[in-house]
Amino acid sequence: MDRDFLIDLFSDFGPVTIRRMFSGFGISADGTNFALALRGGLYLRADEQTIPRFEAEGSAPFSYQTRTKTVTVGSYWQLPERLYDDPEELTVWARAALAAAQRAALRKRPKTKKAAKTRVAVTKKKTAKTKIVAKRKPAAKKKQAAKKSRSSSLA
Repeated sequence: MDRDFLIDLFSDFGPVTIRRMFSGFGISADGTNFALALRGGLYLRADEQTIPRFEAEGSAPFSYQTRTKTVTVGSYWQLPERLYDDPEELTVWARAALAAAQRAALRKRPKTKKAAKTRVAVTKKKTAKTKIVAKRKPAAKKKQAAKKSRSSSLA
């Protein structure tokens, strides 16, 4: 699947952002990733509310093979083949996938606040170190200048 095909496929859905991701593309709307276009096909975001629809269509979750095992990603399910030829129905499924992705993002928010506080603390520590290094640099430059003036006066 190429970018132009995906743009045409989601044209009834509305504007989407398509970015390179892994060996394919990530498809997002309003800053939320809701689909993956990979070598194995197109996968939509799913959750407990939408998975039964995928199962009824005979779809399977996204999976990939590592050297030692098969990894199944239950949050992305393969788009049923019939939807490639039915843009109106695809739009309904894509909106459901976007809603599932937004619900998942809401569940993750509290963790993000903790991570943000940690990042601020780390940034403050790095800033303090940077100031110490910045104070040392002028002294080093003065020493180098003094060495150059001594060597030029000796010559």
